[in-house]
Amino acid sequence: MAILGPLVSVLATPPARSALEFELRHHHAVSQSDRVVFADVNDAQYQSSRVGEIRTRPLTLHRRSLGLVSSDGFAAHSQPTWDEDEILGPDVDNRQTLLVLAKMTNNAYVPPNDTLWYDLGEEWRVDYPIGWEPDDDGFRGHVFATADNSTVVVSIKGTSASFFGGGGPTVKKDKLNDNLLFSCCCARIDWTWTTVCGCYRGGYRCHQDCVEEALIEESLFYPIGTNLYNNLTYMYPEANIWLTGHSLGGALASLLGATFGLPVVAFEAPGERMAAARMHLPLPPSTHHITHVYHTADPIAMGTCNGVISSCALAGYAMESKCHLGLSIIYDTVSNLSWGVDIRTHGIVNVIEHVLSLDPWPPSAEIGREVPLPISEGDCVECFSWEYGDFLT
Repeated sequence: MAILGPLVSVLATPPARSALEFELRHHHAVSQSDRVVFADVNDAQYQSSRVGEIRTRPLTLHRRSLGLVSSDGFAAHSQPTWDEDEILGPDVDNRQTLLVLAKMTNNAYVPPNDTLWYDLGEEWRVDYPIGWEPDDDGFRGHVFATADNSTVVVSIKGTSASFFGGGGPTVKKDKLNDNLLFSCCCARIDWTWTTVCGCYRGGYRCHQDCVEEALIEESLFYPIGTNLYNNLTYMYPEANIWLTGHSLGGALASLLGATFGLPVVAFEAPGERMAAARMHLPLPPSTHHITHVYHTADPIAMGTCNGVISSCALAGYAMESKCHLGLSIIYDTVSNLSWGVDIRTHGIVNVIEHVLSLDPWPPSAEIGREVPLPISEGDCVECFSWEYGDFLT
């Protein structure tokens, strides 16, 4: 089991806050041919699809000086330069902001006419989402925008599986992405497992170049996400783009946010730092524009759902990573709500209804805050028993 290093609180002078209103603008999905498909919301829907206010604050971040990023990520040996920029980002110290973004992440799993869709505003209109037909089996989500197009939020769907309380046509590709991104080596748990790439070299040895190349195949979700971002920048050339998602969707949001220098709020995401390193993402000087929100009873986000008898492994998921980029807002539901560690607490609805809807969160209220302090996960270690190198045989 990997060991979590010291947690470092990040304190700063609270910046000025303001608020934005978001509206549903597009549904996005990926077809069987891996094309990013958009569906516009018509004018009547556009006027009535009010999400409600999200508080913002100034956010300083770094963006790569070069232009578009190709679908295979950055070149492994490139030395990027960074431009510092200040934009309006989500106020992650505000509980209501986290709650609205969490509801957006829930809605990435379902079309607007589903009973599980959260109405995010008083006049929210349920609509049929084009691009979510039964044979669409890939990257999914929704695009929200402010009325003046100054800010766009992309909500990315996470893993759909009966194991996590869902299902549907994306299950196979979701599972493949999980097992590539979050396993130590191609989902090699023990000899009974069929690996998802050919990089295992016996014992606890993994071919480094092989496993890195496996993560940037065109059919995987990260390259599709880069194409989606490039499409959005064409559609909204002057907009600030934010990313949010739950579980796998949150990890993908974080990887894309690290790549392009975008504000991210990820909920209950597995550790994605190892995947970022394997893809040679040229991480900016700071990744504090990425915020993870999770609780201590979720073994996936905590990085403890591993080992041959774990509930994840028994369901065929090799969730062996635990280290997160950026900052983490961690709700200690084990100590404060007496929750047991249980895979069933991983779902986003559980987080919305039983964590973020609690006002106030007692430990935070005691120190005059609405949510726990954002922390850096420090010297986090994962997959320590594995050896990586040029193992050709």
